[in-house]
Amino acid sequence: MDERALEKLGWGPPFVDAWRARANTGEQPARITADHGVEYVLGTAGGELRATLPGKLRMAIRKGDSARPVVGDWVSYEPRSQEGTTVIQAVLPRRTQLARKAAGRTTEEQVVAANVDGVFLVSALTKDLNPRRLERYLTVAWDSGAQPIIVLTKADLSANAAAERERIVQYAQDVPVHTVSAVTGEGLDALAPYLGPGRTVALIGSSGVGKSTLINRLLGSARQEVREVSEDDKGRHTTTHRELFVLASGGLVIDTPGMRELGVLESEEGLRDAFVDVQELATHCRFSDCRHEREPGCAVRQAVHEGRLAPERLEAFHKLFQETARPEYDTPLQTRGRQGSKRKGR
Repeated sequence: MDERALEKLGWGPPFVDAWRARANTGEQPARITADHGVEYVLGTAGGELRATLPGKLRMAIRKGDSARPVVGDWVSYEPRSQEGTTVIQAVLPRRTQLARKAAGRTTEEQVVAANVDGVFLVSALTKDLNPRRLERYLTVAWDSGAQPIIVLTKADLSANAAAERERIVQYAQDVPVHTVSAVTGEGLDALAPYLGPGRTVALIGSSGVGKSTLINRLLGSARQEVREVSEDDKGRHTTTHRELFVLASGGLVIDTPGMRELGVLESEEGLRDAFVDVQELATHCRFSDCRHEREPGCAVRQAVHEGRLAPERLEAFHKLFQETARPEYDTPLQTRGRQGSKRKGR
């Protein structure tokens, strides 16, 4: 096994340690670089292979005994392939995972990508720019265990990109916010620190924000199909599957289809970190179980009254809290302290 070849795909200590349990199986490790639903593409030490899931692994997934493989996962595969096709035997433990609630009323978790170091939350400096949507993205990103980074694209189409960036910074707290143009190259150099050798970044955002165009610019070639945005500024889905690309810098990026709906899971830490300003204000409320609605002595509503907190910010918090609240909790997350926050140690 050529570990140096695997390192180009992000192979490192966490996965090496997990691999020891399967080292004597005769299998080999690989990383999933594309997910086509019924078939995967594996990045191996010897090149690419197509792969499917055997019946045994499918049964384990249905029973909940194994995760369904997704792009970014490290897996073990049977090296005796036929005509470039093999089967996946097991999924190695994930270091991080980017997940959302599946579309619809179900609370089922849908994992979008695995083992990512950063998440580019991509929004365009056009009509698509929506702080409320970014708050949802931040909640999901913080809960993944990866570092969120807000990337505002299409700076070349904005009359005042700097002012728009400052507006988003107010909601982003200490999350980095970058404005870029994949057409002119403006701001792209600032993304380089997140895309060092062996580091993986996933891109999420709605259709038409320029994720595929950005990836093409980072790759230096047109690998992803790009379509024009319609006159009503509604994006058209171009990416139809999730795929991992290796950049010349050694970094790795995962493109994902545009999300029409981004459901938030029961994510206590993700919501807490996305609304750290509300949480910090809540520590000064008169009652520890304050819901920031009509209670006397509410420091959060007082901040809104004094103009220190935007009313739409509190409204967004209430809305997302209702989505993520679990039956055993009947008070806002912010009143229960920030122990275990994923921001710590970053």
